[in-house]
Amino acid sequence: MPDLPPPQDAAEAALFAECWDAVLSYADLCTAGAGTAHQLADEAFTVGMRELRAAQGAVRGRTARLPVIPQLLTAVRETAAGWESAGNGHRLDPDLRLWLNSEAAARYAGPPLGRPIALRGLRDMPEADATLLWFAEVESFPLPSVARRLGLDPLTTGAELDQVRVLFHDRCHRAHRDTPLDAECRSYARLLDAVTRSPGAETPEDLSRHLATCVPCAEAAACLRLHGGGIPAALAGGVIGWGAVAYLERRRRAAEVRLGVGAPSGPGARTDDEAARGRVLRGSLLAAAGLLSAVALGVSLMPFGTPDDADVAARDDPKPIAAPDTPHPDPTPAPSRSAAPATTRTVPASPIPTPTRTRTRSSKPAPPAPKPSATPSPTPPPVTCRVAYHLDSEWSDGFQASLHITTDAPLSGWQLTWTFPDGQHIGQTWDATPHQTGAQVTAEAKSYNREVAANGTIAFGFVGSRDGGNGAPRAFRLNGEPCANS
Repeated sequence: MPDLPPPQDAAEAALFAECWDAVLSYADLCTAGAGTAHQLADEAFTVGMRELRAAQGAVRGRTARLPVIPQLLTAVRETAAGWESAGNGHRLDPDLRLWLNSEAAARYAGPPLGRPIALRGLRDMPEADATLLWFAEVESFPLPSVARRLGLDPLTTGAELDQVRVLFHDRCHRAHRDTPLDAECRSYARLLDAVTRSPGAETPEDLSRHLATCVPCAEAAACLRLHGGGIPAALAGGVIGWGAVAYLERRRRAAEVRLGVGAPSGPGARTDDEAARGRVLRGSLLAAAGLLSAVALGVSLMPFGTPDDADVAARDDPKPIAAPDTPHPDPTPAPSRSAAPATTRTVPASPIPTPTRTRTRSSKPAPPAPKPSATPSPTPPPVTCRVAYHLDSEWSDGFQASLHITTDAPLSGWQLTWTFPDGQHIGQTWDATPHQTGAQVTAEAKSYNREVAANGTIAFGFVGSRDGGNGAPRAFRLNGEPCANS
C-alpha cells in the first residue's frame, strides 16, 4: 500500500490485514477490474488509516466516530466519488457512477440531520459497542471470533450483543426523532418505536400504509427492528450505501470460508490433525461404498440361466434384446473417460446333459425376426458439471439469488450461461461479470477466480429484477457443455 506507514506493533499488523480484506472486497465491487480495484483500495486504505491515526491522537471524550472497518469502507466510497469528480469515472462500475450522481449519494455528504439513520445511530454509540455490532452483524464473524478480537468473555458475548442491538435501536430512534419530520411522521414515531421493539407485535394497518409511502419512516423502521434479521442490511446500507447487499453476501461467504479452513475453538473442538484424519476416513468410506455399488451393479447385469433358456426366450420374443455390438457394462472403473468396448463374456457349457426339448412346428413358417438397427442411437455426452441455483430472497419487483457450480474437470477460465423463463433481468453481481441478451445470461469469471481445480466449486450471486413470475433458470452450460441441475 503506497505511502502507508508500517504497522506500529503486532496488533496493528493484524488489524491492517483484517481491514485490508474488507476494503479490497468493497473496492472490487466498485470497480470494473481487479487491477483497478487494487488501486482504489490502496488509495482509500492509505487515506482512511491516516485519518484514523489522527483521530486516535486527539482527545477522546464523547466524539462521534465510526469503528475502523466502517470508516475505511466510507473512505472507499469517498475515494470513488473523488475519481468520478476528477474525470476518472470510467474506471468505476457503471451502476455506481449513476448512484454517485444521484440524491441518494448526496445524503452522505449533506447536513448531518439528513444523513441515513443507521449511520447516525452507529456513530452515536460507544466505539466498542459499535465495533461488536458491526463485526457480528455485517462482517459475519462467529461470536467466539468476535470475543477473541475484542477481548470479551465468549460465554457472555451473545448476551452482550443483544444489549448492543437494543442500544442501536435506541440511538436510531433518537436520530429519527431529531430528523425534521412533518406532523404525520412525528405522530407515528412513538408507535413505530413500540412496534419494532416487540417480536410478536403486529403492525397496525394505518402505520403499515404510512410506511409504504414515507421513505424516511420506512428507513427508520428497517433500523429499529430488533428481530427478523434486518439489522445487517440496515447497517451496511446506512454506512456504505451503494453495493450494501452484495458486500454483505461477500462477507458472509468469506466468513464461511474461514470457518471451513480453521477449526472452532473451545474444549470440545477438534485439532487440525483430527479434522484431517476425519476427512481421510470419510473419503475412504465413500470410496469403499462407491466400489461396492459398482460391483453390485455389475453382478446385477451378468446373464443368468442356461443357454437353452436364453435361446427359447429369444425365439418367443421377436424383438431384439440389444444390438449385437452393444457392450455390457463393466463394473471395473475405466482408467479414462473414453469408454472402451467391453469384452464378450463366454458362459461355459454345463457338463450335465440336458433333456432334448420337443417343439411342435407350425406348417406356416414363422415371420422373420426384424433385423437390429445397424446404427445404435447416439449416447448423450456425459455431464461434467452440476449447478445448484438458490433463490435467497425476493420481493415485488426483484430478487437475490446465488449459484454454486461443481466441475469434474479443472478449468483455467469459465463462462456459465443460462436462460431465464419469465423475463427476469440480472443486475448487480458479485464474483462474476454478467452479460444478458434477451432471456439468455452469461456470467464470466473474475480475474481472481478463473482457476478451478478438478471437483472444485464456483460460487457467485446477483440481484435481479422481475415483472411477474420468477421461475428458476434453465439450460445451464459451463464453457458450452451442458450442466445438470442439482
